[in-house]
Amino acid sequence: MIILRDYTDGMKLGVYIKKDGLRNGDGFVRLTRALRSVADEIYEVEDDVLRDGTDVLLSVGGDGTFLSAAHIAAPAGVPVLGVNLGRLGFLSEYEPDEVVSALAGGRWTIENREMLEVRLEGRQAPLFCLNEVCVHRTGTAMLSAVARIDGVALPTYWADGLLVATSSGSTAYSLSVGGPICTPESKVLILAPVAPHNLNMRPLIVPDSTKVCVCAFSREQTVTLSVDNQTFCVPSGVRLDISLAQFSLKRVRLERSNFIKALNSKLFWGEDVRNL
Repeated sequence: MIILRDYTDGMKLGVYIKKDGLRNGDGFVRLTRALRSVADEIYEVEDDVLRDGTDVLLSVGGDGTFLSAAHIAAPAGVPVLGVNLGRLGFLSEYEPDEVVSALAGGRWTIENREMLEVRLEGRQAPLFCLNEVCVHRTGTAMLSAVARIDGVALPTYWADGLLVATSSGSTAYSLSVGGPICTPESKVLILAPVAPHNLNMRPLIVPDSTKVCVCAFSREQTVTLSVDNQTFCVPSGVRLDISLAQFSLKRVRLERSNFIKALNSKLFWGEDVRNL
């Protein structure tokens, strides 16, 4: 393992937590008390603003909290460490005790997780996501989703929705709709329809350098746009331009952690009585 820098002058830790129930719980109280032994300054993030000089942002909760923390930390170049006080904890996979001991011993590295930039027609500022962007029906009628990859039109998707996912997002919504599992370092994007009404339309993997354009049409006046855990109501037929962001998320990885182990322990990948 690599010690990322010399912390003899002290470490500044930001803590991002969303749920009051967790904030007032014994697990969070014990965690913050133990962190005082490895950090000179610990503060809770307020109004989604990081203090200057923050070395690591601890996301405390579940994967939804981690996604929110990523949106804050990635543009600032601050590493995020997920502490699991939630349920599944695939991104926030580490238990409080192992987090404290790893930080104290410098037994951690950084992995870069690619993010997507989403430009929405009529909106000046882009949106960013770590897992996926998805257009989804708002009413009962299915969508006709028209996608282009590097300007080349794909056959129209007739479906409840269409998502574009990163390799990190391959184990999130994309997995639920039958998309492939990709290791985080894979340089790919996944286009996957949600509940397609085309028997011959399957998830498609393209290089991460691909420029993807999506327009989703509905008999309703609006469609739902989700960008990770953010949701927007947008006009039917609005254009989305999706490409790789100019920055990535710096995710802290602790010693002995790896993606295949997480698949086995969190998603019970390949669970079979014959493997016992």
